[in-house]
Amino acid sequence: VHFYHLHALDWVNPVNALKADPKETSKIQHLVSPHHPLSSPGYFRDIQTRIRKFIESGQLGPFKNGYWDNPAYKLPPEVDLMAVAHYLEALDMQKEFVKVHTVFGGKNPHPNYLVGGVPCAINMDGALSAGAPLNMERLNFVKARIDEMKTFCDNVYIPDVLGIASFYKTWLYGGGHGAKNVMDYGAYPKVNYDKSTDQLPGGVILNDNWNEVFPIDPRDPEQVQEFVAHSWYSYPDEKQGLHPWDGITEANFELGAGTKGSRTNIEALDESAKYSWIKAPRWRGHAVEVGPLSRYTLAYAQNVEYVQEQVHRSVAAFNQLAGTNADAKTVLQSTIGRTLARALEAQYCADMMIDDWNDLIANIKAGDTATANMDKWDPSTWPKEAKGVGTVAAPRGGLGHWIKIKNGRIENYQCVVPTTWNGSPRDPKGNIGAFEACLMNTPMERPDEPVEILRSLHSFDPCLACSTHVMSEDGEELTTVKVR
Repeated sequence: VHFYHLHALDWVNPVNALKADPKETSKIQHLVSPHHPLSSPGYFRDIQTRIRKFIESGQLGPFKNGYWDNPAYKLPPEVDLMAVAHYLEALDMQKEFVKVHTVFGGKNPHPNYLVGGVPCAINMDGALSAGAPLNMERLNFVKARIDEMKTFCDNVYIPDVLGIASFYKTWLYGGGHGAKNVMDYGAYPKVNYDKSTDQLPGGVILNDNWNEVFPIDPRDPEQVQEFVAHSWYSYPDEKQGLHPWDGITEANFELGAGTKGSRTNIEALDESAKYSWIKAPRWRGHAVEVGPLSRYTLAYAQNVEYVQEQVHRSVAAFNQLAGTNADAKTVLQSTIGRTLARALEAQYCADMMIDDWNDLIANIKAGDTATANMDKWDPSTWPKEAKGVGTVAAPRGGLGHWIKIKNGRIENYQCVVPTTWNGSPRDPKGNIGAFEACLMNTPMERPDEPVEILRSLHSFDPCLACSTHVMSEDGEELTTVKVR
């Protein structure tokens, strides 16, 4: 979903697809993915007709506002047509796959939840009654969607990423911190609560040294810290970072003396002062990148066999298509590598989901139909004071929530989300975040049409909702909501 609908159009030109020969597109499809059934000249001719109707109507929808005449677009028309066809196929696939959320969560978007598990009970012989909506029919539906995703990753997604990348073979830059410092909490444990069984192990790599992986402990106050020297927040001492358990989130919107424009019409920010609503998280003082590239770098460095085989196979295919001789590090530590890592993780997840589904069916056959761990459910067992942290490898990268409880109520709650790590401003020592680092020395065909910048930034899948604030012209909060 991310690649096709949030990133592909930085590389793919749908307008150029109108120049394609559908017969040649069909040949290319058979070459890069011979097992994909939607590959006939007639199919691609129909897709081309749909694109033409979009453009001639003047209502371009998702294809609006593109820099379609920018020479930075390098794909032949036939490859553009194939990629747009897969863009539309991915829309249909997304629509079906999100129904899996509904099967286990009751609805989508915003599924129901149950602390310690999922809300929908299992009744294998039931007729989808309100109390037990999970039966074999719905579990078979889930399995069918998993198989479809696996097939799509193998036959469409990964071949598309590698094929498109081969036409942009000079894009082996944009690694930024991903070519130096990476971090992740670890993902996909085979045994719940046992981090040693993570199928993508966590850790930290510094200074491009793949031979040394540091362990990460989100409870250690010396490891994860957030700084606000260049963020629109206040700390008692802004030269010092705070561990999230001691975190403070107090808005302080002030512009530096070098700002151009006004408070309500900023033309250029003063980067020597505060310039972002994002804090600057650091691991032991180091700026790091999080996300699929980090996970795959860590897994490769820690000799995860499945990941190493994926990477070697993909790098070989890229070199064959592009006529290059790049090694795994060179390919991974780039904008292309960050995009490829997300595709490879999707493929790995599909395989893991097949294993998970088989394990679920085996558990049910053995009589285990529990859908939640209820050990901590009784509030009378909860301490009056406590603190905890939960981490997960979210699609965008390492996600952590820290909480303190006092007198049975939440005293402090702080989140450090993936885009906080990647999109962070400078820290007090002047170290830049991953977004800024990946853009350094990026060449552009037309600076006023910065599609190259979008390519690198979109490879992170940025989510800036947490850094968007509505304030009055005087910098004051407009309203405060208290939930009692």
